[in-house]
Amino acid sequence: MKIIILGSGQVGSSIAEILSREENDITVVDRRQDILNSIQDRMDIRTFRGDASSPETLRLAGAEDVDLVLAVTNSDEVNMVACQVAHTLFRTPTKIARVRSSDFLDHPELFRKGAIPIDVLISPEQIVTDQIKKLIEHPGALQVIDFADGKIRLVSLKAYYGGALVGHQLRELKDHLPSVTSRVAAIYRGNQAILPTGKTVVEVDDEVFFIATQEDIRKVMLELRSLEEVGKKVFIAGAGNIGINLARSLVRSGYQVKLVERDMDRARWVSEQLEGAIVLQGDAADEELLRQENIDSMEMFCALTNEDEANILSAMLAKRLGARRAMAIVNRSAYIDLIESSVLDIAISPRLSTVSALLSHVRRGDVVAAYSLRRGVAEAIEAVVHGDRKTSRLVGRRLDEIRLPQGATLGAIMRGNAFLDLSEDIVIQDRDHVIIFVIDKRHIPDVERLFQVSASFF
Repeated sequence: MKIIILGSGQVGSSIAEILSREENDITVVDRRQDILNSIQDRMDIRTFRGDASSPETLRLAGAEDVDLVLAVTNSDEVNMVACQVAHTLFRTPTKIARVRSSDFLDHPELFRKGAIPIDVLISPEQIVTDQIKKLIEHPGALQVIDFADGKIRLVSLKAYYGGALVGHQLRELKDHLPSVTSRVAAIYRGNQAILPTGKTVVEVDDEVFFIATQEDIRKVMLELRSLEEVGKKVFIAGAGNIGINLARSLVRSGYQVKLVERDMDRARWVSEQLEGAIVLQGDAADEELLRQENIDSMEMFCALTNEDEANILSAMLAKRLGARRAMAIVNRSAYIDLIESSVLDIAISPRLSTVSALLSHVRRGDVVAAYSLRRGVAEAIEAVVHGDRKTSRLVGRRLDEIRLPQGATLGAIMRGNAFLDLSEDIVIQDRDHVIIFVIDKRHIPDVERLFQVSASFF
């Protein structure tokens, strides 16, 4: 696939690095030559210096015959104009733009057919907000991902001493929960990935990825750790777009929310806009303020400012003062490796969250969703299979006939509204939704080929 990426910031460079390893022809456009030089030193891709919204820049970058333009500069306006230029002058098949300002997002008619020609709109703030809310709703989870229009979920969590399945083989899960359809997709023991079988024994501190229906998620979580009650008290540090959106969403869902903002004018404005939440002006790393606001009664502390260090320190303090769980937005990947699990419960990377939202649109085949996992090392893909036994590598075959690529495991099959129990005699049918977990992203092209059909099918 030929792709032009406009913008070489954290998201642009990350998606370029991922896609350049997967047999794609990538060109990155940016106005900063020093950043482009750094990218070329690390990746085997083409770069071009220029204005991302310039017709001449796009032409010289190869827009006349690309499959996808991905506009992720720091300017919403530049991203939107670039998509308009790609559509009008070059008839680019797919245009994806990152748009962050609520001034634009509050008017969806701007992006409907006949208006600004953006095929996929990416809003990082909304993506992160949704991710954090799911984690609040599932205490103990490290990651919560929806598949099949939310009918089933992939959840990762650490197995704790005392969990019913800890120290037992995975095949015993069916004995514990005979009426629940679920499947363990992968286990990480330290940094070592394990493709699970029925004989795999779950150990304390294993990070377990499992799939189940929304209704059954908590039942399976209980097998791996002592399940915490979903608390209704949340303390948020930072009244930026993510903090406000999260507070508003939680209040609507019945949570008691306190939000602290350092800037006086911003705190006053937010207090006027946000109904049902307590808005405070102050420093989230002020021990006296946290004590006065009964931080020890909070089920979750969320540090959501724009500063990594402030988020980490305030979340550590809240945890020490008695908050049950603490999470922080952290942009630097080196920080995430240092603090997650050992210092804080969860570190959220907006960059990786945004990259996950983009992946499904650049994967080959009828891919419905794709998510980056384990800080970009692994990936989960949901795709619709098409064809028959003659034209497809999957359709018409029993599970025991299918040879998955190295490092890949079958996570789930959805047929209509049914979540199938994966016995070996199940035969995959046309239009089934198949979810595959890939522990090594080097094999993503092999997984993509599984979902492709031969030309004779068409």
